[in-house]
Amino acid sequence: MKLAQNVRVGAWILIGLNLMMALGSIWVFIRMAPAIERIIDRNERSLQAGEEMLASLAMAGGKDADNGSRLKSFADALTRARGNITENEEPLALDSITMNYPGAFRGDGDAGGRTIAYIVRLGDINRAAMVNADRRARQVGNAGAWGVVFMASSLFLVGMLFLRGLKRNLIQPFEEVHSVVTAFRNGDTMRRCTGTNLPKDFATVFRDVNELLDRLEA
Repeated sequence: MKLAQNVRVGAWILIGLNLMMALGSIWVFIRMAPAIERIIDRNERSLQAGEEMLASLAMAGGKDADNGSRLKSFADALTRARGNITENEEPLALDSITMNYPGAFRGDGDAGGRTIAYIVRLGDINRAAMVNADRRARQVGNAGAWGVVFMASSLFLVGMLFLRGLKRNLIQPFEEVHSVVTAFRNGDTMRRCTGTNLPKDFATVFRDVNELLDRLEA
């Protein structure tokens, strides 16, 4: 029957929309997780390197300080920072640190001040990058959330249309047949199945039921 086929098609459409909404929700979370992970992984390394450089500077300079080991620790941290450049502004800050840190370890106050200032600048660059990356991740999440809302609204609308069509083309005709047969059984032999804009399948059923009732009455 064509009606049964239409019902199956409508049901599969609803199932397909539900599946699309589920996959869309999963896609949003999959996109957000790597974005947040990159924020932590890429910029946190530079921040940690900057903290180590500041710590090495802070512990250098005393009479009993091992400036050689502090200088090596500073250079190692600087090398890691150079190997983790993620922002366009970082090379300038790193070059300035490279130029000034030897003087800072020799006790040059101006060189030490410039070294600290550029290390702080390096941290500010990476923190700003983390804020921007977090904002982009939030935008992806918000866009995905609104996408899920749109799909859910579309699914609700399609579901309402499907139920409305199911009621008009299937439930109401069945109720009409049932009420006519019940009325005939209770003695109302004149009542017949009636309806307008019926599906072709039910128009045939109505005609057959009416012919059967006519024969029984006769």
